[in-house]
Amino acid sequence: MIKEYKTKTMENKEEKEKKLLDSAFELFTEKGFKETSIQEIVNHAGVAKGTFYLYFKDKYEIQDYLITYKSNQLFLKAIKHVDKLKIDSFEDKIIAIIDYLIDYLKEHEELLVFISKNLSLGVFGDSLTNLLHRDSLGVLEMLKKEIDDKNIKIANPEITLFMIIELTSSVVFSSITMGKPMPIDELKPYLYEKIRKLLVD
Repeated sequence: MIKEYKTKTMENKEEKEKKLLDSAFELFTEKGFKETSIQEIVNHAGVAKGTFYLYFKDKYEIQDYLITYKSNQLFLKAIKHVDKLKIDSFEDKIIAIIDYLIDYLKEHEELLVFISKNLSLGVFGDSLTNLLHRDSLGVLEMLKKEIDDKNIKIANPEITLFMIIELTSSVVFSSITMGKPMPIDELKPYLYEKIRKLLVD
């Protein structure tokens, strides 16, 4: 009986947290972060204001959590998609993952604007400890495992992957939202050439 009660309590907590996250994301992407208040988030989620503070310290914390979560989920989607392609070369696999990310963000510009240039939080963010208990392996761990399993020679793989994601994040944001220095489809070959150099240098 106690076990069932705990399970229901946990489910209730997770449901409230999800409502708050969904509400905040919807309002942040529709109205903007600055224009959205905590009161609007809880009203939209249908929970009491005190409930918000059980999960998040302030509006900035829920924003950081959402950026980390959305970026992490996007990377996991990309890896799942690319794994189906059965690509042998790690270099080609990284390019295919980045290509998936770019195409997805091009179609979901509101997500790109929300994440801004913080795509690396989905792989390296501090909030990942809380997110990863729901996934067997994090994105970074998956990629590092493949590097180890295939005995791929990359000097400091963690730093290399961080640089690739940071470069991609910045380039994609500027190209898709402002068309600078050129449209993203024209820019892709230049970006991929730089990524390949980072992987082999």
